[in-house]
Amino acid sequence: MPARILAGAPTTRLWNDYADATGRLFSGIWTSTAGSWSVDYSEEEICVILEGRVRLEGEDGTTSEFGPGDAFAIPSGFKGVWTSLEPVRKLYVVYETN
Repeated sequence: MPARILAGAPTTRLWNDYADATGRLFSGIWTSTAGSWSVDYSEEEICVILEGRVRLEGEDGTTSEFGPGDAFAIPSGFKGVWTSLEPVRKLYVVYETN
């Protein structure tokens, strides 16, 4: 991620709790400190924000913010900027499409 950082000095951690036999579906908990970085999703992801606030800005100009209790999907092919506005903890489910 260091080459993709746009602001701040975010630190992330990942705890995978589940992976299916194919290794294409997995879930767990992810945390991040504040900061922003460019993203280019090749996977499908469902997120539930447990703590903190995030902003997603798509290349097409769409912007969405999410906080505790919010659930959202990030489709494969999404390109833009992920910003952790404050320390974040999220539950994720990822499906690798390739």
